[in-house]
This record gives sequence, structure tokens and C-alpha cells, in this order.
Amino acid sequence: MKQIEIYCKNTDSTHYYPMGTSLLEISNDLNIQLKNRVCGAVANNKVRELSFCVVKAKRIEFFDISHPDGVRLYVRSLIFILHAAVTKVLPDVALQVQNGISNGIFCELNGLEREISEEDINAIVKEMKAIIAQDIPFIKKDIKTDEAIKLLEKQQLFEKTELFKQQGHLYSHLYFLNELGNYFYGHLLPSTGYVENFGLVKYFNGLLLQVPKQKNIKKLRKVVEHKKLFDIYQEHKKWAEILNISTIGNLNSYTLDKKCGHVIKISEALHEKRIAEIANQISMRDGEVKVVLIAGPSASGKTTFSKRLGVQLAVNGLRPYQISLDNYFVDREKTPRDEFGEYDFEVLEAIDVDFFNQQLIDLMDGKEVRLPKFDFHRGKRIMNGDSLKLLPGDILVVEGIHGMNPNLLTKVHTENTFKIFISALTQISFDEHTHISAADNRLIRRMTRDSKYRGYPATETIKRWPSVRRGEEKNIFPFQENADVMFNSATLYELAVLKKYAEPILKQVPENRVEYSEATRLLKFLSYFKPIDDEEIPPTSLLREFLGGSSFAY
Repeated sequence: MKQIEIYCKNTDSTHYYPMGTSLLEISNDLNIQLKNRVCGAVANNKVRELSFCVVKAKRIEFFDISHPDGVRLYVRSLIFILHAAVTKVLPDVALQVQNGISNGIFCELNGLEREISEEDINAIVKEMKAIIAQDIPFIKKDIKTDEAIKLLEKQQLFEKTELFKQQGHLYSHLYFLNELGNYFYGHLLPSTGYVENFGLVKYFNGLLLQVPKQKNIKKLRKVVEHKKLFDIYQEHKKWAEILNISTIGNLNSYTLDKKCGHVIKISEALHEKRIAEIANQISMRDGEVKVVLIAGPSASGKTTFSKRLGVQLAVNGLRPYQISLDNYFVDREKTPRDEFGEYDFEVLEAIDVDFFNQQLIDLMDGKEVRLPKFDFHRGKRIMNGDSLKLLPGDILVVEGIHGMNPNLLTKVHTENTFKIFISALTQISFDEHTHISAADNRLIRRMTRDSKYRGYPATETIKRWPSVRRGEEKNIFPFQENADVMFNSATLYELAVLKKYAEPILKQVPENRVEYSEATRLLKFLSYFKPIDDEEIPPTSLLREFLGGSSFAY
């Protein structure tokens, strides 16, 4: 039998195996030892499940749950187990996975015409533990798409079947847990026994599925209640219901029926209405608010939101002045460094907080100040910005990632501030059991903008993204609930528009780069969207910050 060359990065060794040998067999043969149980592998920079069989030469690196793709395998498998348990315990109820929040995954039980009880949760958890204890394999089968659709329709998983119909494939694969079939947009663990830890608790009107810490599977991620964030998700759930668009399949139906313009108009109108409401809240404070702080993670649309809010404030008779916290960076040699010895521009200490506060106090006292400009090329602050003196009716709009941090404003009274947190909280899901990560939405936005305006290839954006996310988790998200209001900058249609911009960039990532794995995942994700042209998107849209064609000056 033909022998296949396998290089294993974990052992830094080359081996030969018969064609058709599975990754699980190779892992066992090489006795791969990781901190946690091996749950998948990257083969030629593509994520593969352990049942994958090699038929040509591969460069392989095995991973466990501490790897980002290990987390994804774990979560998908856990959701399948939850679905199976709900089906058994509450046969007339349908599991609906909504979104990631509070270090977990928020789910609803559709068809349960009463409040979820502790007895319900205990029964579901008991069944999940029984399924895990049996160590049932997840079996992947390729079957005719028509048969797959019938099987899913029997479970009333109509959102999944809609996407199957739209894809138009002759054959599709399903995962089976005993006789229960399901479809997930990515790989699963080899069996239920690989799920070592989970939690399930009541969360508002639904359930929160808890997952283990990435670095310590023995401990669950701590539940941190995000009341304001939950409310904004619920608000946008209602927005999606206005158009009857809760999944990719719903959105694709509008595209196929050539009704995208309607979706764009309603989405943009809802944004404008919400921004006007926020401006009204500020104006109703009767001149008390002197500083509006706008914060949010990367690619959330902070800059365009600031400008659109400024327009609405002007409609209410106020004169807004835009200030960027980036102009208050300390000089480069004073910038803190991270654990890798690199400059860390995302910590609060990278901002000259004292100087910033003094300028705000001077402005509020009626003094004229010279605003700074930061020369990023030289790494120096220079004082050749505009001079500013606030008059009655003037208001400062400050944009920067630290706007919600209570240590930013040390001298300004709370009653003189209004805080707005903005993020792109994806409003649609794949289907009943798969939500779309808000981080993926922002990554695709940033990749598009980096390519168009900075000339960065997708490899660079993907390479930097983990560092960006670590900075957000440390410096931005812990303070989001300090906001007076939250704003969701995502639109129902945007991923279908970004598709035509992002796909060519992602396809340029070469196979020999480690970023190829992430590029492949994102290309697979985008493949489910029917493309929407951007010609009807107005020049004031937040999305224009990433696509180009904005009527605002940046």
C-alpha cells in the first residue's frame, strides 16, 4: 500500500503511514501529549477533525481546547449535546442559539409556554451528562441533500434546510449522535466523552451555556451579567423581526427575490432613528453634558458614528467638536510595553491622562486651548492642532477605546459626561444552532478597510487580530457596562456586502502561511451568503467607513 509522508510539528519528526490512515490513528501512534486531550489538527494549514484520513503528504500540528479552533470544536459539540438533551427532556420545545454573551452562549427554548424552571435546567443537565458519560461518537456521513433536508425537517430545523436548498449541492454531510442528525458549519470532536466540563444556568428569559476557560478546561468561564448588552441584543432581535430576517437563509431569500434595497433602507433608517434618539437624550440634559465619550472595539465604526451623532446634535441646536484620544498618546519612548516587549498602545497608560483632563477642564472653564496632534511617524505629540474655545451650546465628542474606563476622566464630574459604547453585534445567525461571532464580523470589516486604505494583505490583519482581541478583552469589554447607552453598529445586510470585498483578499493568503487556516474558515463562512451590491448603501452609512464612498471626511 502507498505510504504517505507525514511531518508532525508537535514532535518535529517525519513519519510514513499507509494511505487512508486517520489523524486519530497518527496521534495515537505518535503518542502526542498536550496539556489537554488532543481534539483536532491543522493539516497543511487547514483545520481537520481527527477522523480525517490522509491521502497525500501533510504537515500536521495537533491541538487541544487551548487552541482557538479547539474551542470552536468543543462549543459546536457541546451545542449538539444540548440540542439532543432538550429534544429528549422537552420534546415539544426547540433549542434556539442566539448569541455569545457574558462568557457563555445565550439560548432560548422556543415553544416553552412558561418560565424556564430550575427543574427544567436540572433535567437537561442530567441528560447532557448521561450523553457525555456514554462517550458516543459523532459520526459524519455524506448523504444526498434531499435526504438530509427531509431528516432535518422532521426535527423542524427549517433554517438549516433553507440554507441547504440555497446551496444547491447534490450531496451534503450531517453529523449523527446515535440516530439524531444535525449540521454544523465546522468540525466536531470525535465523541461526546471529549466534553469534560460545561455549565447551564438561567439567564434572563433563557439559558446561558457555560464553556471552560481556554487555558484551563477544569474551570468554567465566570458569568458576568451584561444587562445593557443583553438589552441591546434584544432590541436588535426586534429589528430583525421587522424584516423577518433572523438567519442567513432569510437574508438570502431577499437577495434572490431582488429585494435587497428594502433591507438596506430599513436597516439604515433604524440606525438613523437610534442615533437621533441618543442625540435627544444628550440634549435633554439641558446643557449639563459637556463631554460625550464614545468607545468600542476595533472596527466597530466609532469614527463614523461620532460624525453621525454630531449631525444629530447639530439638529438639536448644539455645536459638536470632535476630539480623538489618539492625539493624546504619550511620546513613543514613554509608551508601555507588553509581555513580549512590544509597544502596547491599547493600555490606558499609553494615553497622557493628566494632560487630557487638564485640557478638558480648561475648555469647560471657558479657556482657549491648543489641541494636540500625534505624529505617528515620529512617535511624538506636536502642538499644531486647532485652537478651541467652548461657547454656550458647544459640546465635545471624544472618540477612543478607553472612553468607558473610569480612570480616564479624573477631574471631570460624571454629570458633565455622557458615555456611549458601540460595537458590531451581529444580528443574524447561521441557523437555529449556530450564532455568528461579532468578532468575525469586525475582523471582516477590518480586513476590508486595511486592504483598501492601508494596503495591508489579509495575512497581516489576521496575524495581528489575536493581539487586538487580547487588548479588547483587557482594556475595553470589562468597562462596557459603564455606558449610558449602547449602540449596535452592525446591519442585517452587511456581511453579504462585505463578501465581494473580503473574498478576493482572503483568497490571496498562500497555503504556506499559518494564517491560511483562518482565511479558509472565513471563506467557508462567507460562502453561505448570496452577495449584495453596495450601490444602494447611502454615503453616510457606518459601513462606508470600511467600504469607501463615505461623504464624511476621515
